[in-house]
Amino acid sequence: MAPQWDSEKPIYLQLYQQVITRILDGYIKEGEALPSVRKVAAEYQLNPMTISKAYLMLQDEAVVEKQRGKGLFVIPGAQKLMLDRERDNFLSHQWPEILKQITRLKLSPEQLLTNIVGG
Repeated sequence: MAPQWDSEKPIYLQLYQQVITRILDGYIKEGEALPSVRKVAAEYQLNPMTISKAYLMLQDEAVVEKQRGKGLFVIPGAQKLMLDRERDNFLSHQWPEILKQITRLKLSPEQLLTNIVGG
């Protein structure tokens, strides 16, 4: 979780997205516990309510589950669930804008692939 926050977006949403990204990237594995609210609050000097709000969103989406007395744990299948959701979001919201820009700039598939592969 990054200590630098975007002032344009609520911190709880950024924290939520960071947890999703960490699950997608495999840094937080299914069955693994999330860091405690207290630990995250102390580490990043945030209000515990901010972390709780992000964690509640993850619970509401059935990405994590609360185990009484133990904390929040990533549920089995969470990575696939998030991957499917993020792909759908990309294809329906981000990709159309990217495609418009590609078309506007008259970029060929070869130019795009050369820049991806050639880095």
